Amino acid sequence: MATSPQPAPSSPSSSRQRSGISRRLLIAATASTLLATATACGSAVNTADGSSSDGLISLSMQNPDSKTQDPATWQLVQEFNKKHPDMKIKLEGQPVDQHEQRMTIAAQSGTLPEIFWVYDSLAKTMVKNGNLLDLNPILAENGLKSKFAPSMLAGFKQGDVQYGLPYQALVTGFYYNKAILDEHKVAVPETFDELIAAVKKLKAAGVAPIAQGANNSSFSVWAFLTMLDRFGYESKYQDILSGKASYDNADFLRLYQHVEKLAKAGAFPSNMNTQTYAQAVASYTDGKAAFLDAGVWEAAKIQKTAVGKDTGFWAGPTFSDGVGEQKLVMNVPSAPFVVSAKVKKDKKKYAAVKAFIQFYYSDAGQKILVDNAQPPVTTYKPDVDATKNSVFAAVLAEASKSGWKSPKAQPDLVVSAATASAMYDSFYGVMGGSLSPEEAVKNVQKTIK
Repeated sequence: MATSPQPAPSSPSSSRQRSGISRRLLIAATASTLLATATACGSAVNTADGSSSDGLISLSMQNPDSKTQDPATWQLVQEFNKKHPDMKIKLEGQPVDQHEQRMTIAAQSGTLPEIFWVYDSLAKTMVKNGNLLDLNPILAENGLKSKFAPSMLAGFKQGDVQYGLPYQALVTGFYYNKAILDEHKVAVPETFDELIAAVKKLKAAGVAPIAQGANNSSFSVWAFLTMLDRFGYESKYQDILSGKASYDNADFLRLYQHVEKLAKAGAFPSNMNTQTYAQAVASYTDGKAAFLDAGVWEAAKIQKTAVGKDTGFWAGPTFSDGVGEQKLVMNVPSAPFVVSAKVKKDKKKYAAVKAFIQFYYSDAGQKILVDNAQPPVTTYKPDVDATKNSVFAAVLAEASKSGWKSPKAQPDLVVSAATASAMYDSFYGVMGGSLSPEEAVKNVQKTIK
């Protein structure tokens, strides 16, 4: 999510290379700055609007302004601070890349915040190094553990240690504009062949089929990550990471060849490599695209636009030549909340952390998530007004379709940051025509050690 210079429109390959270089330079510069201030950890972050500046504990997030970028978490903190004036939480944050770098340095210097969001790959390293608190004792109190489906906790366990808890649920796929599809007599696809046919018909009518934006936002390929699971990713990735198998395999190659077919059919906008994800969202909400690759976090925003009343949600295509389960919808725990191991040494801070976790995952806390168009991560059953919140209701309905299953984790969240970045670039490379399917799978494999 780091910034990069504007590339020459005629050079999509150069765009990705410059973006990658820029990300690395920014992270390196951030690391130098943060290393100098690691012992004064709080000075390197923005305190989110409305939080307590003198909190007993800190909650560090991947957004510099949670009030506007993550209103559910912001409201949860406000409500907790009202209920527990003696345990106030200071809410702080930075953009993702800077936040990850800061947490890495803080773990090394012993200055981690009490609670923080972090990518699971980094959390796994931290728990190996003894940086994180085992949350099993907190889950054992007040029957909290019973509020979770096993799949919501299983991914954040190492041995017997429950090192993380789900921050939010990650439901991803395609939003679609029913009015555009109806106007052009296009049914909502179910299979990949039907998607190709829809793309060709929309393109011929002068409609942008799928809104995508790669510039400064190469991570925005969520629907394609789900497609990867429809070609056996979940059953393969551990062998790939251990060296027993390769990302460069016939099944994954076949998926990338399908993506190339989509590109050649005109599925993606001509300015895909120069527009950002935010601009892609805007093109959809302005009624200029039939589909949008995104997730549940956009539901509330879309609802407020002119296309809200016409928007539905789709988990993506099934494949006749796929591998394993095809009826998959991505409904998984997002990157986790974790707690610094040092908290256990301070009774007041430990009590505050415990109280916040109990509140966050209570029905009252989960209702705040739902009120902000976020699915619950516990077994709490939301009551959503499908008339006023039709977009969010459509996401929830798709995520809970009878006979459909979810992978355990999103593919990019179980690999290193370098491999995740290569996965994003591999898809956008094929979508933009700068990489062949063969080059794409090879490029990802090169990052796996």
